[in-house]
Amino acid sequence: MTFDVAQRRARLGVRHHLASPGRDVAGVADDLVGFHASDPVTVYLSARARVADFGRTELEDALYDRRTLVRMLGMRRTMFVTTPRLAAVIDAAATKALGGPERARLIRMLEDQGVAADGAAWLADVEQRTLDALVDLGEATAAELKAHVPELDGRLHFGGDAKWAGQIGLSTRVLFLLATEGRIIRGRPRGTWKSSLYRWVPTSQWLGRDLEHHTEADAAVELLRRWLWSYGPGTFTDLKWFSGWTVAKTRAALAELDVVTVDLDGTDGYLLADDTDPVDAPEPWVALLPGLDPSVMGWKERGWLLGDHEPLLFDRNGNAGATAWCDGRIVGAWAQRPDGEIVLHLTREVGALHRDLLDRHAASLAEWLGDERIKPRFRTDLDKKLTA
Repeated sequence: MTFDVAQRRARLGVRHHLASPGRDVAGVADDLVGFHASDPVTVYLSARARVADFGRTELEDALYDRRTLVRMLGMRRTMFVTTPRLAAVIDAAATKALGGPERARLIRMLEDQGVAADGAAWLADVEQRTLDALVDLGEATAAELKAHVPELDGRLHFGGDAKWAGQIGLSTRVLFLLATEGRIIRGRPRGTWKSSLYRWVPTSQWLGRDLEHHTEADAAVELLRRWLWSYGPGTFTDLKWFSGWTVAKTRAALAELDVVTVDLDGTDGYLLADDTDPVDAPEPWVALLPGLDPSVMGWKERGWLLGDHEPLLFDRNGNAGATAWCDGRIVGAWAQRPDGEIVLHLTREVGALHRDLLDRHAASLAEWLGDERIKPRFRTDLDKKLTA
C-alpha cells in the first residue's frame, strides 16, 4: 500500500485540529499525545491554534483548577502537558525509566564528593523529608523547600577539569527523581503564564489520587498506538525518536500492535491495521504554530512537511522555531516584533488565498497577544533576525 504525501498532510490537518478546531483543550491535548511544554508559552499558542475561541484562562482552568491537564516530564526528557490518564501511560512507558540511571549517578556523586558515606540512605532520607514538607506545605518551589530540608541547598560538582564542568543543585536532582517516580508533580507557576518557576505538589494531593498503574510493556504499546493514530503513518526512525526508546524496546512495542507496512515515497512506514481508510482532504487552511509545537516535533523524518528548510527553521540543537503552515506543509516562519507586530517570513511561494489567510492569522494573533511580548525559549537565527 502506498501512502502519498497529500494523504499524510490531510491526516495531519484533521487529526491535529488545524484544519478545523477542537472543542476543548483537554481533548486536543489527548489527540496530540500531549502539548510540548519545555517553553510555557508553547502550550498556550499550540492550544490557541487548535481550540475555537481559546483564551488563556481556559488552559489555566484545565491545568490548575479542574486539573484535567497536568504538566510532566515525558519522552526524550521533554516536558509535556497532557491528560492525567495519558500521563499515567507516559509515566510508565517513558518517564520512570529516566530515574534509575540518574539515581545511581547521584548516589555515586554523593559518596565520591563526601556528602554521605551511604549515598542511597542519605537520598532516601532527604526524599522522604522533602515529601513530608510538601504534604505539610501543600505546595512549594524548590527555594521554599530548602528552608525545610536544608540538604536540598547543597551543590555537587560534575565534569572534573573539563571545559563543560560545573555545579548542580541537589534540589534539582532530588525533585527530578521524585517527579520521574510520579510522586510529585508541577503545579501552578509563580509569576505570569510565561513563567517556568513551578510549585511542586504531591501527585496524590494534586489529582486526588495517584497516577494509574501500568506495566512498562503495556504502557509502551499503548503510547505507540496513540502515536500511530495521531501521527501515523511513520517510519521506524520516527517511532524510536518520538518515544526516546532503544531499538529493542521500540521493536517489542511495535510487534504487539496490529500494524500494516505502507510505502512512504520509497521508505517503509507503519500504520494501524484498522486505520487505513483515506482521510478526505479538508478545506484550505493555514496555521501559525509556536516553537516546539507537536505538529513539527512529532516526527524525526520531516522532509514531507518541511522540505529542505530545517537548518533555517530549527536551532542548532534540533528545536523547532515558530512556523507558518499551509495545508499540512511548513511554508515559513513567524515572529513577534518588539512593537507587537507578527511578521511572516515565507520560505515557499503560496497562492493569494493562502497569503491572505496567513496575514489574517497574523493580525488575529497580534490582537490576541495584545500588550504581551513573547520570546521563544529556544531561538533560531531567523527569529533573531526577524525581531532585530
